[in-house]
Amino acid sequence: MSQRVCISLDAMGGDHGPSTVVPGAALARERHPGMTFLLFGDEAVIAPLVAKEPRLKDCVEIRHTSVAVAMDDKPSQAVRQGRGKSSMWQAIQAVRDGQADACVSAGNTGALMAMSKICLKTMSGIERPAIACLWPTVRGESVVLDVGATIGTDAEHLVEMAVMGSAMARIVFDLDKPTVGLLNVGTEEMKGNEAVKEAARLLREMDSPGLTYHGFVEGTDLGRGTVDVVVTEGFTGNIALKTAEGTAKQIGSYLRSAMTRTLAAKIGALFARQAFKALKDKMNPSRANGGVFLGLEGIVIKSHGSENAQGFAAAIDLAHDMARQDMIRTIREMLDQTAVLAPA
Repeated sequence: MSQRVCISLDAMGGDHGPSTVVPGAALARERHPGMTFLLFGDEAVIAPLVAKEPRLKDCVEIRHTSVAVAMDDKPSQAVRQGRGKSSMWQAIQAVRDGQADACVSAGNTGALMAMSKICLKTMSGIERPAIACLWPTVRGESVVLDVGATIGTDAEHLVEMAVMGSAMARIVFDLDKPTVGLLNVGTEEMKGNEAVKEAARLLREMDSPGLTYHGFVEGTDLGRGTVDVVVTEGFTGNIALKTAEGTAKQIGSYLRSAMTRTLAAKIGALFARQAFKALKDKMNPSRANGGVFLGLEGIVIKSHGSENAQGFAAAIDLAHDMARQDMIRTIREMLDQTAVLAPA
């Protein structure tokens, strides 16, 4: 792939639309000077915002669309009304047609997944796509999937997610053989449902050159960073993600309250402000914003709908890295290895 990366952006997606997308693109462009953008949405709204950003000069093409997918649209409704003409669909289609290397949207998750599956199709050998996210840990970050694409799973799908998550970890963390754990109710081999236990057996027997199977991990291992990749099904993964985000906000609220309760606490907070800033930066969800849709014939990144420009820029950064390192090729190669190594 050439050094220049083009990202298509659904400018109308999310809670704030172009007012977040455009400055987010400007921030990302500052970090990746060679990057260009295709912005899909209402040109009358987007153009004035782009004109205010000197960092976006000569690197943005605006493509007008009159239809935008609402955050509360049902996926079937969004596909029916927006197929071929919405800002979301056209941003995905640009990837399919080779006009962009990756797509980023903060829009309706269900609609984005449905349109991506229809427009891009799933990769050969993949049963269902998954959503992977970067999870802050005491060691750095881990890849966790699935965090909400599908509910329920079987052993084969868990193995597919282990392979796809490992491919992402190899790119993001620059690892030759990431460690993989299956999220379970305990680390003992006899625990868990049949799908998880069968997936564990398949991963042990596979002995893939692209990943190292660690074994079962528990919820407490997510924050510890015990493994590079944590695999679970979408129902459990989404609950874990939302619980972690809520807990981070709860701890932040407790700290603010405690540090302003008395004069002594305020003085102590003043002396510890650098430590608190470091903690805030570590727990800031915007740093790791961006869910990667794995298993598609193209790169699609989902930003949180409520994110600010900094968070949206982080999602673009992730899309840039995925495209620059040719994540689709890496996943295909690992799937081919898995097909050869899988026990009969």
